[in-house]
Amino acid sequence: MAITAAMVKELRDATGAGMMDAKKALTENDGDMEAAVDWLRTKGLAKAAKKSDRTAAEGLVAVKVDGGTGVAVEVNAETDFVAKNAEFQTMVGDIANAALGVADMDALNAADLGGKSVADTITDKIATIGENMSVRRMAKIEGDIVVSYVHNAMADGMGKIGVLVALKGGDEAFGKQVAMHIAATNPAALNEAALDPAIVEKERQVQIDIAKESGKPDNVIEKMIEGRMKKFMSEVTLLGQSFVINPDLTVEAAAKEAGADILGYVRLEVGEGIEKKEEDFAAEVAKAAQG
Repeated sequence: MAITAAMVKELRDATGAGMMDAKKALTENDGDMEAAVDWLRTKGLAKAAKKSDRTAAEGLVAVKVDGGTGVAVEVNAETDFVAKNAEFQTMVGDIANAALGVADMDALNAADLGGKSVADTITDKIATIGENMSVRRMAKIEGDIVVSYVHNAMADGMGKIGVLVALKGGDEAFGKQVAMHIAATNPAALNEAALDPAIVEKERQVQIDIAKESGKPDNVIEKMIEGRMKKFMSEVTLLGQSFVINPDLTVEAAAKEAGADILGYVRLEVGEGIEKKEEDFAAEVAKAAQG
């Protein structure tokens, strides 16, 4: 029986198995969908589907630099225990290496990792390790100099926070200082021009409302808003922030002293923005007891 792409997709959707595994299961069972599901189960490849609705908010960020190109990837799992697993860490490092050669997440998921795609490799690891996992995001950056930094590294080039900084001029030592600053302060954007206009407008409206509560004349209110927005920019933009290495200088001034232009940066933190499901231990035990 001819195995169609639609059949493979149906089996993948039903089991969470990888594309090649699903195709092999159908081929081995002459297109019989139920038999193919059972075949995958016996191989331990259908477990992934049962894990896919569980929140994966732990894991690792890995950073890699090759010449003037740097990449950061976040690979999630359900527990911090898995993030400390050597097998998981090896996989994350391999995925980061693959990310150096691709442009986006679609290409990364399809990239070859020892004969299997990244997506299928993740599916296999879900089955063997027993936790939901995902390659959540990647980011690339380029410059004359690209420097990486990992905060509280769990293994070489990977940890909970990964930072990349791209420079024109300057040196790696200064880039490392900037990367450490970014890890600590988590700026919203490089400069005011790069800041999301919606964020700026929201803050401006808040300051307008606060200023109006003062009951002061309009001309005074305008100056109050101008001053407060300037302070806001100095707090949320990288170049406007006080440099943690030397608080007497802004990051922009420190870069000028170092003979560097900061072209851009990437900061990825594990689980950032993921809503974690909270469940107390007693409830978890009761749930398990009920089967």
